[in-house]
Amino acid sequence: MKSSKSGLIVLFVLGMAIFGYSQYASASQIEVSITQSELLSENEKGAKYNIELKFVNPSLLLLTAGETEFFVIINDEMVGKGQLESFTLQPLESSNVKGIFHTDSNNDESKSVKITGIMKYDILLTTIDVPFVFYPTDEQAREFIHQK
Repeated sequence: MKSSKSGLIVLFVLGMAIFGYSQYASASQIEVSITQSELLSENEKGAKYNIELKFVNPSLLLLTAGETEFFVIINDEMVGKGQLESFTLQPLESSNVKGIFHTDSNNDESKSVKITGIMKYDILLTTIDVPFVFYPTDEQAREFIHQK
């Protein structure tokens, strides 16, 4: 009787570990897209934008993210960075998140635009870091990064 209880406990712990890892793997596959960008100001040092990104949570976990810093990279050169507001992603749902983006320089090329960052999620007793990378289409890149 004692060994069957031990076996059930081991199976339960193993099952929870597999479930936890599968949900972490799913959370790592978060989809990101630009839903809105608006030029607020521009000067010789760069530009300031309002931005809204849509995040889609493919996991069964409720993910709560604090303020998230992100970077915009064009042709392997960081041209600016931004900050997203704190947000919560419900399981299997999407959420629109607003933020501010500042460019550090003007660049006429938008061939290899990449938006990347790391979100820190608080889950139960731990925090996990989930990186995200988004490659906007050429049209989204032109709208997002104002070109003269």
